Amino acid sequence: MEGKLIIFSAPSGAGKTTIVRHLLSKHPDKICFSISASTRTPREGEVDGKDYYFISKEEFLHRIAKKEFIEFEEVYSGTFYGTLRSEVERIWALGKHVIFDIDVEGGLHLKRKYADRAMAIFVQPPSLDILVQRLRGRGTDSEDKLAERIVKAEKELRYADRFDVVLHNDDLDKACTEAEQLVLNFLHQDKS
Repeated sequence: MEGKLIIFSAPSGAGKTTIVRHLLSKHPDKICFSISASTRTPREGEVDGKDYYFISKEEFLHRIAKKEFIEFEEVYSGTFYGTLRSEVERIWALGKHVIFDIDVEGGLHLKRKYADRAMAIFVQPPSLDILVQRLRGRGTDSEDKLAERIVKAEKELRYADRFDVVLHNDDLDKACTEAEQLVLNFLHQDKS
């Protein structure tokens, strides 16, 4: 089996993480979550090696120099995120496909790199106002960080048409069902 990549991207707060978790719970035999590396501080309840590989900025930059990332980005000022090549290889070695919950630019980079082996899905929130309400409702960011996320979200929403599919998340249950159908159809392509 040639491993595939399923990429879910969206502005922070659009629901991509919830949709990816739904898919993982329904199809653990087919897909495995790609754990990103990040220089940010873990949020309450997050576990190193499960939610992210939390590493220092120095370690991250060292790994960039050693070309250990298939994609990386300074998502917010001083905060890096990236996908380690070893993580994708680990999942493919298990005989599974890789599913990503990744920022918009990282998602587009992976799609360019893997072309037909990847399906890139943009999760579209109902509106920017609702997105802002969701971000505020999390209560995890300072006002400065929140403002930074909102500016980034406004920019990212303009990238939707660069993805293979735009998945509208007006109704979470419906979005999860549609995402599941998209993923299963993609995984069954090229099978004789």
